[in-house]
Amino acid sequence: MKRPRRRSGGRRSGGQKAKAAVGRSKTVRLVDLAHARSGDKGDTANIGLIALRPRDYPLLVRQVTAARVARHFKGMITGTVERFELPNLNALNFLLHGALDGGGTISLKTDAQGKVFSTALLRMEIERR
Repeated sequence: MKRPRRRSGGRRSGGQKAKAAVGRSKTVRLVDLAHARSGDKGDTANIGLIALRPRDYPLLVRQVTAARVARHFKGMITGTVERFELPNLNALNFLLHGALDGGGTISLKTDAQGKVFSTALLRMEIERR
């Protein structure tokens, strides 16, 4: 006896699966795409974000903007965020002004040298298509 074909809610054919996947994006944390280092210069935290694979660098350039980093650290920094591109290193460098409450020798912050800013940035999520 032959089974009737499903019309809705049934399995998709290979072509239908490919069409459904178009435009779909996946959220990933930066830690899956890059590694980072951070430090200080006075009251400014400096974060280097380096792509683990060269093919991921353009994605970092598109999605990890100065404005997005500023939103990510909202409430932790009082100044602006500057971004510098280093394509020969597949890296981005960020300066977070007003991040260290005056800097290493006068700050009462636990992390007066800004060493944990890199770990905090790697927790940021971006869309990967």
